[in-house]
Amino acid sequence: MNISKKREREKEVVSLMIRLYCKKKHHTKTGLCEECAKLDDYAKLRSDKCPFMETKTFCSNCKVHCYKPEMREKIREVMRFSGPRMILYHPMLAVRHVIESKKERKALEHD
Repeated sequence: MNISKKREREKEVVSLMIRLYCKKKHHTKTGLCEECAKLDDYAKLRSDKCPFMETKTFCSNCKVHCYKPEMREKIREVMRFSGPRMILYHPMLAVRHVIESKKERKALEHD
């Protein structure tokens, strides 16, 4: 997969997770609340600027954490909430994420 497709897919998955979180936690009907919109924009910006996109699949597997501490905590909260629910709302993405993440962790262990 080329880098730009990989980057776009990562941004899509993160946005879906933020949308799910916002809908369930902040009870938004359409779109995102202001706080979640800022987090979504920030996450997309970080992904666009990531110099390691070629060699990493997900931020959680990265040795460099480029999120500001406040945003890092917010994205962790979103991931903790939305991650397990993705299997219900976006099953194909969830399964692909688990498989790719496990592959990457194994590869990192052997490096």
